[in-house]
Amino acid sequence: MKKRVRVKNTGQARLFENSFLEALTKGHPALSWGIHVPIFVYCFYYGLITYDLSLKKMFAIAFFALFFWTFFEYIAHRWIFHLISDKISFQKFAYILHGNHHEYPRDRQRLFMPPVPSLLIAAFLFAIQYLILGKYVFAFYPGFILGWLLYASMHYLIHAIEPPFKFLQPLWRNHQMHHYRNEHLGFGVSNTLWDKVFRTEFDLLKHEEDPEKAKELKFDK
Repeated sequence: MKKRVRVKNTGQARLFENSFLEALTKGHPALSWGIHVPIFVYCFYYGLITYDLSLKKMFAIAFFALFFWTFFEYIAHRWIFHLISDKISFQKFAYILHGNHHEYPRDRQRLFMPPVPSLLIAAFLFAIQYLILGKYVFAFYPGFILGWLLYASMHYLIHAIEPPFKFLQPLWRNHQMHHYRNEHLGFGVSNTLWDKVFRTEFDLLKHEEDPEKAKELKFDK
């Protein structure tokens, strides 16, 4: 996305003319959790009973994968979701993937990756991880996908409610300012660690909070 889009507080982007394809672009948090949790739990179980890996080692790898997700989240949000290109095809890809969310932040149906695309992407990521990690993928993949589900849930909550705890307020503000102040800063959603590392964080002390704009980004309950 090369320029800031005008935020629309009502409506929903039309991504495909075909009604079937359009339906595949929408999802719900419960559906994503319901699909992916059984898969990664089985992966963990399969790895545990099939390979000579201790439970301690399996959990250690899974926790590392959970942490690795935070880095992947930053990379994906910064360089894939906000892909900048003069090519129309790349611009359309970026809009379908993420740009529509900036234009329609109140669209709750597209805050989670829809089931079919998420399964295809998850299968691709599992294949890549298997080629690199071999048998250890059965511990790494569950932690990685759990990281994605937690990130997506955090994103959903930021657009749904006020921060339930005071210590979460900076995280809420970071994403809200990513929407209404500068979409080329504040790429972390579940955390701001990598924004600090790569110096793309907002100075929350310098910029005053805009409650009205923050409110506009939340969908109606």
